[in-house]
Amino acid sequence: MNEDKLRKLLELFRDSDLEEIEVQHSFWHGTRIRLTRSRAPSPVAPAASMPVAPIVSTAPPEPAAPAPTEKTDDGLHEVLSPMVGTFYRAASPEADPFVREGDRIESGQTLCIIEAMKIMNEIPADVQGEVVEILVGDAQPVEYNQALFKIRPD
Repeated sequence: MNEDKLRKLLELFRDSDLEEIEVQHSFWHGTRIRLTRSRAPSPVAPAASMPVAPIVSTAPPEPAAPAPTEKTDDGLHEVLSPMVGTFYRAASPEADPFVREGDRIESGQTLCIIEAMKIMNEIPADVQGEVVEILVGDAQPVEYNQALFKIRPD
């Protein structure tokens, strides 16, 4: 959830008749947000300042947007993860992988899926070439900007 979505959630809660809302997701490393509306104002002592974790904007990219890449010293392009999530080589456990090492790929071709917040995000290639190495195992967690593939561009 990025900062804009969090602000929208706060606005919706403020404008609603809800007494309480709670959001919990493993994406935030088990973080839970709980908003409770008090029924009647009651006098309270000033609250001590509590540290607040910074909100990190990690909105998933549009499906047509190419994954970030980085050129390595050996002339290969690294396709980097645009988000934190779970890496999948195929659309389903029974399906063939999108690509294998040694495959020729076209720009825009789907390389993998990263599941983030129960949303399946297709990660397309932004270069044409040959898949030299797949750096992540199927169903493994990936971090933002983690190298996923090495591609030898044409």
